[in-house]
Amino acid sequence: MGLLKFAATAVTGLTLLGGTALADEKPRVGLIMKSLANEFFQNMMVGAKEHQAKRGDYELLAVGMQNETDFESQINAVENFITQGVDAIVVAPADSRAMVRPLKKAMKAGIVVVNFDVALDAEAKKQQGVELAFVGPDNRGGAKLAGDALGKTLGKGGKVVIIEGNPGADNANQRRLGFEDSVATYELNLLDSRTAHWETEEANSVFSNMLTAHPDIQGVMAANDSMALGVVKAIESAGREDILVVGFDNIPAVTPMINDGQMLATVDQFGTDMAANAIDLALEVVQGGEPLKGWVKTPISLVVAQ
Repeated sequence: MGLLKFAATAVTGLTLLGGTALADEKPRVGLIMKSLANEFFQNMMVGAKEHQAKRGDYELLAVGMQNETDFESQINAVENFITQGVDAIVVAPADSRAMVRPLKKAMKAGIVVVNFDVALDAEAKKQQGVELAFVGPDNRGGAKLAGDALGKTLGKGGKVVIIEGNPGADNANQRRLGFEDSVATYELNLLDSRTAHWETEEANSVFSNMLTAHPDIQGVMAANDSMALGVVKAIESAGREDILVVGFDNIPAVTPMINDGQMLATVDQFGTDMAANAIDLALEVVQGGEPLKGWVKTPISLVVAQ
């Protein structure tokens, strides 16, 4: 399919953000996001709530994890939404394999499922006999945009490290591959690559250790902006001003950092609109439209200083 154009009951382990109960005839959509400590998903929730208020023809029940590795909470959320009998579940999986089985159960219960932001694992879907489209960006291509910006600046032999996301998430793996593509294209020297599970403080610690081991680091490729914030903090603490950082997500907190040179670039994947557009697609199917197929690509854009 073509590129999209973007312009409540408590659940254990989850933060509930559900809307007010609406008329029974309105379809109910369960939105399952990742960590609400991450500004990207906070903004996504704002966009989803504004979308629900603007449309006014469905009930939104939304939950978010307390941290990026608590995928059991997402499984519990699916079970809860099945019990509630929602019409659709729109989900950004924290773990691309673990979420396949519970979502299959939801589909068997007659619930429309839309997988967005983070793709479910293709092999796990095959094993479970699940056919489910993915609505989301080209994470590998987006990471290469950011990595290329770093590669062009540093040139051949530039010494870089990668701060990876959660290894269980497909988008983390795709972004790592995209960064590695840039390393190959610009013949950079990759000194180290480690996960910080999308978390700011963990990234701060991981990169501090990297910097101790490799004081000649010239550039950092962070798989999301939350981790980039932790890296920038570590660079400041070390009194270094010669290390370039790129990220992914374009959260508001990085805008001043890019403009003042603390970060070189990030990638905008228009997160505020992402859940809202996935909800639109889910409602089309609920209302009798054709099931989604393949990869419904959403836009990305490189962001640099203005």
